Order: sequence, then structure tokens, then C-alpha cells
Amino acid sequence: MANLKKQAGFAVCAKPQAHKTAANALKKNPPQEEELYDLADLFKAFADSSRIKILWALSASEFCVCDLADALKMTQSAVSHQLRLLKQSRLVKSSRQGQSIIYCLADEHVKKVFTLGLEHVREK
Repeated sequence: MANLKKQAGFAVCAKPQAHKTAANALKKNPPQEEELYDLADLFKAFADSSRIKILWALSASEFCVCDLADALKMTQSAVSHQLRLLKQSRLVKSSRQGQSIIYCLADEHVKKVFTLGLEHVREK
């Protein structure tokens, strides 16, 4: 904090070169622009409480649409709509079992992101 000064109400570096090593390290392997857009889209998929409820349920078990709707007190239409968006974001996958389509989280990464996010919001 010793290298900060106030300018127009904002904290700015008093010595612009103070963080040069860290800044140079960032330049060595930056994410590609398309990766940043994809990451933003991923976080948009988490930005709806209905989708979060579905992800929470799927983190516990796999479900068909009718059981998810019943468990979450949502309409089957609403659950189907949100599952379609979650599938497009590659957060959920489905498989056919007889006449039913069963949904589950796409992989362990999804569960980790969800779990870490929940831990973060529960911090006091």
C-alpha cells in the first residue's frame, strides 16, 4: 500500500514500475481473447438462480426432468429450458435410459466451480 497515492478519488501507483515483475509475468502466457469470451459465457450460465438450483440438485445425483421439477418445485417446461441452456454451456450432459433422459453434471470441474462458489458466498 506504500506505493499507492490518491488521484481523483482512486488509488493509483506512486511508482509506475513498482509492479513491473508481476506485469511482465502476466504478459508471458495471457489467455486468448476467445478463451476470455468463453469464460464470460461460462459465468453467465451460473448467473441464474434457477440454473443454480438445478446444478445444486445435479451435484447430488442424476435426475430426469420430471423428478428435477418435482424436487425443485419448478415446472417441467422451466426445468427443460434451463437444462437446454446448461447443456449448451457444457455444464450438464444427458443420456437416454429407456424412455427417460437422465441429466447429470458434465464433469467434476462443474461440481468444483459450484462448490467453490457456494463456499465463497457462505464465508462471513
